Amino acid sequence: MYTRLEGCFELVYATDIYHNVVKAALIKDGWTITHDPFTIRFEDLTVYADLGAEKLIAAERSERKIAVEVKVFISPSPVTDLERAVGQYYLYSSFMARLEPDRTLYLAIPKRTYENFFQRPSIQEFVKERQFPLIVFNPDLEEIVLWKS
Repeated sequence: MYTRLEGCFELVYATDIYHNVVKAALIKDGWTITHDPFTIRFEDLTVYADLGAEKLIAAERSERKIAVEVKVFISPSPVTDLERAVGQYYLYSSFMARLEPDRTLYLAIPKRTYENFFQRPSIQEFVKERQFPLIVFNPDLEEIVLWKS
């Protein structure tokens, strides 16, 4: 969904049902939430990833920056959900590469979705080929169980 504002298009921001769960899991994992939502403005378009976060890596004396797009995969077709997530991922990461090249975009998915859908050989091959960074989270424990880069 979008609205027309002063000559540019702006996608309407809507939080996913696990937005706060992922936010809590990131904080538990040592991340500082810097943006909620993470606004991406490129030329005539504004889009929103769910979260922006940073973490100081002491050993490297550097800071990691990420943006996180939470995906829940609750429609009758997980393939349709994946198609939408992939479209968002490419759109957002394309803009971010120009605006903030040091920030990595991750798709955050529930553990159940990872186990039941993302473990299919065809989906594993697709994710590997396209190199989608994933955060797998346990919604019940509000914890990150896997980072895949």
